Amino acid sequence: MMVQNYDEFVHVLLKNGFSMAGGNDEGIYAVIPFSWNEDVLEETPVRWHTGNPETDPWEWRMRVLDERDDIAYSKVFFKKSGYITRAWAPYFIAARRNNMTFEDAFINGTISQFAKKIYDIIASEAWMPLHVLKTLAKIDKEDKSKFEGALTELQMKLFITMCGREQKVSLSGKEYGWSSTVFCTTEKFWGEDVFISAGKMTRDEATQAIHNHVLTLNPSADAKKIAKFIKG
Repeated sequence: MMVQNYDEFVHVLLKNGFSMAGGNDEGIYAVIPFSWNEDVLEETPVRWHTGNPETDPWEWRMRVLDERDDIAYSKVFFKKSGYITRAWAPYFIAARRNNMTFEDAFINGTISQFAKKIYDIIASEAWMPLHVLKTLAKIDKEDKSKFEGALTELQMKLFITMCGREQKVSLSGKEYGWSSTVFCTTEKFWGEDVFISAGKMTRDEATQAIHNHVLTLNPSADAKKIAKFIKG
């Protein structure tokens, strides 16, 4: 279905469960192609980077976070952004985290010390704007690459997720600059029920369910790509 607007996008995404966010260049599945070819332009008014909240997929990233609680948007597939719905969140949590807590993962050596530092700051509050996180973590120019890597690591392993945006405010109380991405833990974003559901399945069961569903969405998807898509 070539969606025509935001509401149709949400409908298709909820039906299909997950999607790459910036097109399907990895050969898995995306609700919206990142394409400017004439065939697409004739079929839908959807256009990237126009600023129109009804027809610009770039605007939809934040709309789903601002307006809904059943769709997550974050850097979750191939270190790129994507969407996961509440219905499929337990499967990805079981597959990626193997139902481990953050503390378990850190003790097992699958989380870096720097990523733990960033996670602990985010987990200390209900939500954490990026600019505040950088200040609290004392990120300087030398730490920039490591900081960005830690954020990606934590999102890919489904320990944190984007949960909205917040406008920067000066000391005088005036808003300025671009809005800042806000992060929170996945536990705070999804709530207890999703994690209870995840705990009822094994990693293998969750992996197989996602694998099968990818093939229903894209029967020509490559098996190695599907495996990487699932495991992160």
